[in-house]
Amino acid sequence: MTLTPSLDVRRAAERFWTRLGWLDSRHSFSFSRHYDPQNTHHGLLLVSNDDKVNAGTGFETHPHEDMEIVTWVLAGSLVHQDSTGHSGVIYPGLAQRMSAGTGILHSEKNDSWRLDHSAPHKEPVHFIQMWVVPDEPGAAPGYEQRELSDQHLRAGLVPVASGMDKHRDDAAIRIRNRHAALLAARLGPGQALQCPSAPFVHLFVARGTVELEGSGQLQAGDAVRMTATGGQRITGIEDAEILIWEMHAALRLN
Repeated sequence: MTLTPSLDVRRAAERFWTRLGWLDSRHSFSFSRHYDPQNTHHGLLLVSNDDKVNAGTGFETHPHEDMEIVTWVLAGSLVHQDSTGHSGVIYPGLAQRMSAGTGILHSEKNDSWRLDHSAPHKEPVHFIQMWVVPDEPGAAPGYEQRELSDQHLRAGLVPVASGMDKHRDDAAIRIRNRHAALLAARLGPGQALQCPSAPFVHLFVARGTVELEGSGQLQAGDAVRMTATGGQRITGIEDAEILIWEMHAALRLN
């Protein structure tokens, strides 16, 4: 497959938007009732949802199958429960991976009580949820989570979730796709790093403002889809958090 180098900036306001009484969700790709045949995925990344869920509400129990689902919380806390018996609270800096495999049921909610149950709260939980397909369908469901320190995330691009051999000893959590990796970093003003080069790269600004070499400023919610390119310098303009998918294959659609 021969790829034409390209760099496609997608602004936050261009994303699909689902607004319910309890949920504010922005979709980078076609999702649910939002469908655009020209915007279904990038590389292996099928879903990148930017969700805000009100306190005391959330996603009721629902099924998934043959999908690697990575959740990254930006603010607040998200309560997870699934049919394999896993349950817990996801908070900023804690990476979570759920492998749906042959089938799994789970729920995700913003508990209205604080973690120590001392008092109720009204703050929404803000998280990014990303889906990639596994290398092979039909595996057993699985779950993994691991905490990353703020100091670690400020030291450069960190492999948060990866199935690549090169990250075997470094990734916080493993995903079942050997061609994909999620990298994350927190940048202060003036701090810079280099974007990876790969056939497919997806850069998402989760918080703050950054400067992407050759493309200008990117603000929270903005994304860049890179094809057969990379290596650009990313510089923090203000405190920022970025998520980058490095992918060395593309989704094959039937």
